[in-house]
Amino acid sequence: MQFHGTAKVNRLGHLEIGGIDTVKLAEEFGTPLYVYDVALIRERAQSFRTTFDTLGVKAQVAYASKAFSAVAMVQLAEEEGLSLDVVSGGELHTALAAGFPPEKIHFHGNNKSIEEINLAIEKGIGCFVVDNFYELELLEELCAAQGKKVSILLRVTPGIEAHTHDYILTGQEDSKFGFGLENGQADSAIATALKSGHIDLLGIHCHIGSQIFETTGFLLAAKKIMAKLNDWKAAKKFEARVLNLGGGFGIRYTSEDDPIPASQYVEEIIAEVKNQAEAYGLKMPEIWIEPGRSMVGDAGTTLYKIGSRKEVPNVRQYVAVDGGMSDNIRPALYQAKYEAILANKALEQPEETVSIAGKCCESGDMLIWDLPLPKSSSNDLLAVFCTGAYGYSMANNYNRIPRPPVVFVENGEARLVVKRESFEDMIRLDLPLKEKVRN
Repeated sequence: MQFHGTAKVNRLGHLEIGGIDTVKLAEEFGTPLYVYDVALIRERAQSFRTTFDTLGVKAQVAYASKAFSAVAMVQLAEEEGLSLDVVSGGELHTALAAGFPPEKIHFHGNNKSIEEINLAIEKGIGCFVVDNFYELELLEELCAAQGKKVSILLRVTPGIEAHTHDYILTGQEDSKFGFGLENGQADSAIATALKSGHIDLLGIHCHIGSQIFETTGFLLAAKKIMAKLNDWKAAKKFEARVLNLGGGFGIRYTSEDDPIPASQYVEEIIAEVKNQAEAYGLKMPEIWIEPGRSMVGDAGTTLYKIGSRKEVPNVRQYVAVDGGMSDNIRPALYQAKYEAILANKALEQPEETVSIAGKCCESGDMLIWDLPLPKSSSNDLLAVFCTGAYGYSMANNYNRIPRPPVVFVENGEARLVVKRESFEDMIRLDLPLKEKVRN
């Protein structure tokens, strides 16, 4: 088993993260429990930022908060000098509640509401990433009403299909996101933005997908966009100050995955943009990127308590845990794969192959198929690795199961940053059909 960050096996044979025994974490905070290795998040943030600094390239590294948004995480991003991507009023509210500088917030989304846009304008966010003509018109109207001017990037679909799951492809021509680069939509959007008295067009944005293990797609996207920027400079006198190539940098979920270092993505992207700028005689744009999963994904581990067991003779052994698709829907949604160990028996050798079932009332609630483990019994602790991205973000209350808490661990200290939901939390917004007297 290849551990990430500060994770290791301690002298008791238990999994330890951030200098803390996970058995003790489970005893203190209960299970299921999301545990984040803060040192690894800091290391990832610094690796992206340092590469730009070392190469002397003006840049913004924006944490894509959709991967995991909470007040403490937003504050950690600010500590590490990151900008911040938000894609909804809720994520924007979280950022503002965390005290994050509005001028470093980038607002994404393909269907921003009037209320969301007005709030963002009022708070003076740094940039809107405009996704369609409706939004472009709406921004003009709402800015005029408030007497404000905003900065924007236009999101384009460059026609690049990254090697990833169909549901997380975003840069191909047939996508719900962005203006088509090849069909003339981007040209029209630029013309509209340049005419506006309330919009400052900073540049162009694209995002080609997620969980990408090579740089080819990013380099092709940069090449296509720089060629269009050359055309737009000649035809529209527009020269981009910013080129945002998005995120999607892959992480290692299982031994099948082979990610490259963060620095390699950045180095090759910079080299390609520089080459294209020099070839066309364009000014070198500021480069923005948006790591989300690659910032927090493998920094997260979910701890579960093992419960029931079922044997289907000559077929399979099912081992159930006290969570499932309510705290990690990715296996059901994307057929995502994970690795796991028994945290309290981390040095013991596998004796059986089991499949990890969740407790939700769905046949599809399976976290891991065919996992080699030591012989387990009820109350053993299962640690599922690399759950830091889209676990808590996509958590739900299916079957009225409360969402787990989140704990940050660093240098031997544990800090609760999201409380466990209670049954009362779940019914707090419910209204009765009629009042009943309780005895």
